[in-house]
Amino acid sequence: MTILNIAAYRFVNLADLPALQRAIGQALEGSDIKGTVLLAEEGINLFLAGDAAEVNGFLTWLRSDSRFEGLASKESWSDSQPFKKRLVKIKPEIIRMNHPAIQPASGRAPAVDALTLKRWLDQGHDDHGQAVVTLDTRNAFEADCGNFVGAIDWRIDKFTEFPDAFKTHQADLQGKTVVSFCTGGIRCEKAAILMREAGLTDVFQLEGGILTYFEQVGQDHYNGGCFVFDDRRVVDADLTPRPELVANTADRGLN
Repeated sequence: MTILNIAAYRFVNLADLPALQRAIGQALEGSDIKGTVLLAEEGINLFLAGDAAEVNGFLTWLRSDSRFEGLASKESWSDSQPFKKRLVKIKPEIIRMNHPAIQPASGRAPAVDALTLKRWLDQGHDDHGQAVVTLDTRNAFEADCGNFVGAIDWRIDKFTEFPDAFKTHQADLQGKTVVSFCTGGIRCEKAAILMREAGLTDVFQLEGGILTYFEQVGQDHYNGGCFVFDDRRVVDADLTPRPELVANTADRGLN
């Protein structure tokens, strides 16, 4: 496998987005890197793939900006380029929720790391003896590709439906430790903030999402694969493609 795939995001207040868009475009110009970089006033979200030296060189350049210093990325490898083109786009949100009061750059919800979540699931409760539930913040078709055993899945078709789904089911989560999760951490971070601001106190986000859980824990307490937003479509715990799980995902993209 010769193509390095990276996914990264950061909620951080960004100004002068057109200038940043131009700078990133120039930094990528002349490379074989493809994928998408999304920019919004709330931060950056990127999915890129290419030659390892070029991708790492771009990350080094990006991290030289104090706003992105230490930006963590999730890495995997593929035999071929999973993206067809390269885009650097300005959007109202780096992950659309249509809930402008949620500002992750102003403060994160508490996070739980993959090893802690595994321990909680092993023992059936958190460190205070309270029941733990995992809450899927992804779209229904993603959940159908694979999920944590017993995860709560509200069958939303797009992330903008999450706030209303939460209002409907909020009472069901009272008295439980809720761990929200998604592919790489961005949606579950916004979701956790929303739930805490609505008065649900025992809410955590899964740090780094499913992909980091796969990397650090593997398949424990998880069945199937994880949908990813590139031509691989679904990967397993080793981050290798699972073509048998790709049904009904061919035309899906970011929401």
